[in-house]
Amino acid sequence: MNRAVNWSGVFPAVTTQFNDDFSINLEETHQVISNVIRDGVSGLVVCGSVGENTSLSADEKIAVTEVAVDAARGRVPVICGVAEFTSVTAAKTANLVRQAGVDGVMLMPALVYGAKPHETAEHFRYVARHADVPLMVYNNPPIYKNDVTPDILISLADCDNVVCFKDSSGDTRRFIDVRNQVGDRFVLFAGLDDVVLESLAVGAQGWVSGMSNVFPKEGETIFRLCRAGRFAEAMPIYEWLMPILHLDARADLVQCIKLCEAIAGRGRELTRPPRLPLRGEDRAHVEAIMAKALASRPSLPDVGL
Repeated sequence: MNRAVNWSGVFPAVTTQFNDDFSINLEETHQVISNVIRDGVSGLVVCGSVGENTSLSADEKIAVTEVAVDAARGRVPVICGVAEFTSVTAAKTANLVRQAGVDGVMLMPALVYGAKPHETAEHFRYVARHADVPLMVYNNPPIYKNDVTPDILISLADCDNVVCFKDSSGDTRRFIDVRNQVGDRFVLFAGLDDVVLESLAVGAQGWVSGMSNVFPKEGETIFRLCRAGRFAEAMPIYEWLMPILHLDARADLVQCIKLCEAIAGRGRELTRPPRLPLRGEDRAHVEAIMAKALASRPSLPDVGL
């Protein structure tokens, strides 16, 4: 498989919209996706952590994927998250979503099992061997407990369809460590919202973003300014958005992001149990920082959106 992919820019990890009975609302999911594309994002990730992957059945994952492909209409790349308990099931799922028309798969470590480093590497290697699709290796050790270290990623350099690395560890030094060892072998993506400027400064080429569901124009503007070296213009927008970006680092990030979407009129708050709506101080905190952000929304410089 050709290693080349055209993945760059902001790829919101889009939310899956549910009805009151927790069934998927495909029409509203289509609308949420269409709206972020309209507002200028560069790609999409569906069925990721924010898309509540692990709460979806196999058929539901395919349905959401098909909705995203239809909404994108080839205008932006569509990547589907694959988060399974076994390597075999992950490979099968990757092939199924590829048949549904995605441009790539964001592959998480095998869930639940606390793998040793060589087991984590073999999981990605197995899927690479058995799935005919470009793979973005996803590292999120605070959430998934398996750390895809630079050494593990570098060991996968011979897997032609492992093309991209999304890191949500918050340690931006890892991008430099990978590049020092294997140059530009992997496309590097930031995965943690509140270190995105720092990640772009050290060479990340894209950003899988939670809060760009809520502020897609602002997210894409920050990205484009940083990639153009216009950090002085990006910093005031980044500082304004930072209280919102911090929510992406919480364990309840899905509820936070969906509540922010609802406040902004961009989606529904409902999540599938065991995720429950925010309440008390947690809810008040999110509502307060959203109110402040909306009241002080900055003017954006022209970046071609």
